[in-house]
Amino acid sequence: MTLALVGDIGGTNARFAIWENDALHSVRVFPTADHTSPEHAIGVYMADLKLEKGDIGHACLAVAGPVDGDEFRFTNSHWRLSRKAFCKTLQVEQLLLINDFTAMALGMTRLQPDEYQQVCAGEADPSRPAVVIGPGTGLGVGTLLSLRNSWMALPGEGGHVDLPVGSPREAQLRAHIEAQIGHVSAETILSGGGLLRLYQTVCAVDGLEATCTSPAEVTEAGLEGDPAAVATIEQFCRFLGRVAGNNVLTVGGRGGVYIVGGVIPRFLDLFLESGFADSFADKGCMSEYFEGIPVWVVTAEFSGLLGAGVALQQALA
Repeated sequence: MTLALVGDIGGTNARFAIWENDALHSVRVFPTADHTSPEHAIGVYMADLKLEKGDIGHACLAVAGPVDGDEFRFTNSHWRLSRKAFCKTLQVEQLLLINDFTAMALGMTRLQPDEYQQVCAGEADPSRPAVVIGPGTGLGVGTLLSLRNSWMALPGEGGHVDLPVGSPREAQLRAHIEAQIGHVSAETILSGGGLLRLYQTVCAVDGLEATCTSPAEVTEAGLEGDPAAVATIEQFCRFLGRVAGNNVLTVGGRGGVYIVGGVIPRFLDLFLESGFADSFADKGCMSEYFEGIPVWVVTAEFSGLLGAGVALQQALA
């Protein structure tokens, strides 16, 4: 009997699982830096499960970057992939390749009650789009639509829009970063590496010594009450609110906003106390539009894998 493989491949880690009977099992996580290619990592995964080539009939991989044509280059890792070569190497009948935030958006349809927490109160309109946004290795943005008998997720590269500013302080911070690197996208700040860059910028602008040297150290210092780190996390949350709000206006996202990714859950209490909600709805004459739009933080571990399974299931239906 052939099996279906699903994968969620980010810039740092690749997650693989078997999709069977509408559910995941045998989930494994592989650092991308430890493997030369997706085929190599999946080969190790299959060997671990004592599977041979040909045992996988269908596969769906969610990948970080725009998907088009046979060749794919990962945005935040050294991996490359050819659909034809992949199927030949692993003897897979069909490979479905989708954007990672297409998968993440579809994964929101399988959330359990204990896997998300409400940030902004409201009631989602199921007939309207939902926004899925998540800082991680980069910044992903997706849109989820409910159709009559299925779901549709619209891929995009919303993490690369310009970083919006809404105050003199934010303009000062952005100008400092722009002087260093040029164009400042949302992902420049709203990502793991961006948290560290923002911390260094806050310290430089405020004349403070930057003692943290990694995103994890910034988070730890913030949780311990270090003023520069606390100010950094607060500003990070405000920038995220502005970008999320912009996306709601762009797609008419009254279906709600799901905040995903590995960054926010690490300082969830600080996020819940932050100015995210104020910045989210700070849209001048359109501020009232945001009344009643719910926002949730998602803590589910494998939403991308579940979404890849949903995508594969719908493709094979």
